[in-house]
Parts: sequence; C-alpha cells; structure tokens
Amino acid sequence: MIGNREPILRVRDLAVEFTIGQEGLFGPKKILRAVKGVSFDLYQGETLGIVGESGCGKSTLSRAIIRLLPASGGEAVWLGRDIQKMDTKDLLGLRKDIQMIFQDPLASLNPRMTCGAIIAEPLQIHMPELSKADRTKRVAEMMAKVGLLPTMINKYPHEFSGGQCQRIGIARALITNPKLIICDEAVSALDVSIRAQVVNLLMDLQKELGISLLFISHDIAVVRHIAQRIMVLYFGEVVEIGDSEQVTMDPQHEYTKRLIASVPVPDPRVEMERREERRRLRREAATKAA
Repeated sequence: MIGNREPILRVRDLAVEFTIGQEGLFGPKKILRAVKGVSFDLYQGETLGIVGESGCGKSTLSRAIIRLLPASGGEAVWLGRDIQKMDTKDLLGLRKDIQMIFQDPLASLNPRMTCGAIIAEPLQIHMPELSKADRTKRVAEMMAKVGLLPTMINKYPHEFSGGQCQRIGIARALITNPKLIICDEAVSALDVSIRAQVVNLLMDLQKELGISLLFISHDIAVVRHIAQRIMVLYFGEVVEIGDSEQVTMDPQHEYTKRLIASVPVPDPRVEMERREERRRLRREAATKAA
C-alpha cells in the first residue's frame, strides 16, 4: 500500500509452467517453469517497469495476469477480484479495463481493416449501444489525441510507418477508457527517434488520463525514463524491485548491475572500458563454471 491507496492490481506467487516434452514413452514429462512465484502491486496512475533480457518471462507473466495464458499457480487480483476465477462475462469486462499494446506494431493490426475500423473495433465489442456516428466521433477524437491526422482514417496499415502503426495500436488500446495498459515491448521494434516519441506520448497520455501502465522492456534505460518503479526479472523470478532511481543508481543484484552495464554510453573511451570489464566478468564466470 502506498499511503492510504490500495493497489488496483495485486499479483501474488503467480507461476506459469509449460510441458515441453517427455522422457521416453512412459517417462515423466519435462516441465519448463517460465514464471516462478512472481508477486507485486500496481497502483492507480503508476507505471511499473518490468525489465529483463529475452526469455526471462516478462511477456509470459503479462499474458498470464490477464488470462491470455493459463497460470499454474498463484493469483492476480484486479480491483479486489481474482482474475483466475472470473467467468466469461467478467472476463469481457476485464478486457475493457485492461488493454494491451504489442511489440510488433504492424503485425498486431489487421491488414484488411482501415485505421478507423481498427480503432473502432473495441467499441463495437464493449460498447455496442453506441451509434455509428458516436463511434466515428470517438475514433476521430482518439486519433487526434495520439497524433494521427483525420485524413488517415481510411488508410490501411501498410500505408503507415512503424511509429504511426504503434500510434494506431495505442489509440485502439485507449478507446475503451481502460484503467490499465500493458505495454509488451511496445517500442523495441521502433527506431530510436520514433521510440522516444512513442514513450513521451504514453507519458503524456498517462498524465492526462490517469491510467496505469505495466511497461515491459529489455532496455532498462527506456524503463527508467517512463517508470516510477522497476521490477527486474531473471529466469522467471523477481530479483529486484524498487523505485526507478534506487534500482538504476544503486542496484543490489548482480543481474541488475549487468543490465545497467549493457546500456550503451555515448563516450567511446568509457564504452571501451565497460566492454573490457564485461569480457573480464565473462572470463571469470567461465573459469568458475569449469
């Protein structure tokens, strides 16, 4: 609890396991433990950054929270209700309140639908009582909010740049007035300049609308810029969680230190020294393993 505030999302000991094979014909199944007992709280209007290298369980965790993947244990409680125990009707309401922005902006959009139809689709599902005119008005307002021109409403995804496609994805996520948006590597496929624009857009929209964000990324520098708190995942486990400034300036876990050390520095001399230090650490690790 922060002050007198209760978390809107409370995750406790959430675990996800996959069966990846079997030893022989009658042998035991091989189990991959992708997420291992993760716990955290998320508050209204807060951004929690989830950081770690590829394969550490970040995306699996986010999908398990909203039941796009089945959890093997633990619970995710949304506004006092356990998501794992929700029926179909309750899950539909959850989809309205929790939206997702995906990593590949172009692949996440239907190539046969126009920009306007893509953004309006959630309204047809979650707010069927709206008239066509009302939906069109809302779409136009949302497009303006994310920096898309009105003339783009009838264009198809292939006619947009990667940054513009991600803006469409953001507009689609915001159109239902959600309380939480999960950004699953939402900027990793974008160029550096476009990445900064999208991150700043998300921060501005959060301040304006008061939404919460789960911002997932392998880039701790980007996460530090947008998040108030950072949670570091390593092989499906939380190894460190705390204020962004604290985690990035005074990391306690060795893995967090390595993530920070991997961030490029615009100084050739410093970068060369850091590369040498990383090589030295790898040699020491190899020697200990031998």
